[in-house]
Amino acid sequence: MTAETANMTLLDDTRIGIFITTKRDGMPIGIPVWFDWDGKTIRCFAEKGSKKIKRLARDPRASLLITNNAGEPEAWVAFDGEVTIKDEGAIELAEKLAGQYYDLTEEVYAKRLASWKASPESFVLLEMTPSNIRTGG
Repeated sequence: MTAETANMTLLDDTRIGIFITTKRDGMPIGIPVWFDWDGKTIRCFAEKGSKKIKRLARDPRASLLITNNAGEPEAWVAFDGEVTIKDEGAIELAEKLAGQYYDLTEEVYAKRLASWKASPESFVLLEMTPSNIRTGG
């Protein structure tokens, strides 16, 4: 197994990604996100009026960084590319990811997902087919 292949196995487990966009002044800003990777495309969802959506509308370039957890061998994967914002598919992805990132038997999380599903028009789907995939560790 090559180092790159070993690093890509990070994506076999549920992890938080750091989604990096740029402010108007060029300063990078990173925020934690849930993500889905199908081997070709990265998908995330976001509230339509969020600041990250405003930044992406101005400049669609972004990176998504996924790292090892404490106690695991050092490894990381970064996806770089342009993000497309879509009005369809966000709630479906939110529902899929909520089952991975939340224990939906806990009432607080079940209610949060139900509130998202009650206003699907409030969310957008973010898609990136990376132009570059970097690994290290």
